[in-house]
Amino acid sequence: CRGCSGGSTPSTAPPRLLPAAQVGPRPALTQEELEGVTTASTFVLDQPRCVFDDYGNAVIWLVVALEKDASTFNNSAGPGTPETAFQSFPEPVRAYMTLNATLGSYPCPKPAGDITVLRVGSETSCAKDESRPTCNGPLPGPGPYRVKFLALEGSVPVAETAWSAPITLRAAKSPGSIPTAGSGHSAGMIAITTILSILLAILLAGLVAMLVFCGSDSCGSSTFSKQEAVSVRRYNTHHVYDQPAARL
Repeated sequence: CRGCSGGSTPSTAPPRLLPAAQVGPRPALTQEELEGVTTASTFVLDQPRCVFDDYGNAVIWLVVALEKDASTFNNSAGPGTPETAFQSFPEPVRAYMTLNATLGSYPCPKPAGDITVLRVGSETSCAKDESRPTCNGPLPGPGPYRVKFLALEGSVPVAETAWSAPITLRAAKSPGSIPTAGSGHSAGMIAITTILSILLAILLAGLVAMLVFCGSDSCGSSTFSKQEAVSVRRYNTHHVYDQPAARL
């Protein structure tokens, strides 16, 4: 129309998010002397102490992905949404977000003597509860997995660590691979058992033969003759009475 400006209309596209700052070190399995650092469904990480000190208002999340899918994770994916729900991991959800904590949960430096670790996969009660999409549920297989910590201020990612090295869990044994009773005995044990069985059979045969033999008159029929009594005669020594003193 006449008098209309030829300028373009304002763009309504959302502002592009800046990439999150890289902080370190990257997550790793704990070096604490603990039992079960990796199990068939869990693993233990060191807490991110002294990593996000410049982001006091942020909430720190742990992102868990299969190794092959880690590079495709989008930091703009919101925690607690169907896109990052544990209950749909690993298909169709490629990575889930869990173990959220504020910076106050990770004081720096750590108090002396404290064991500062996170066990990933330790919650079983919420594993199938879709109302808790950020459940720290048992991992579905041996992996390998990669994890990283991501700090969000509101819904904006402000800092993140690099992905961890691949973490492989212990493979659970299938019921068919568990040896049944007796199948794991060594050849030595079998030989000893055989020898003891033979000795026991010989002993029983000997006892039976003894019972049969003693059942006849030949066993225990021996007689003992009574010895005649031995009489000792008394002798007087006559020469003693011949002495005069003996008659007094």
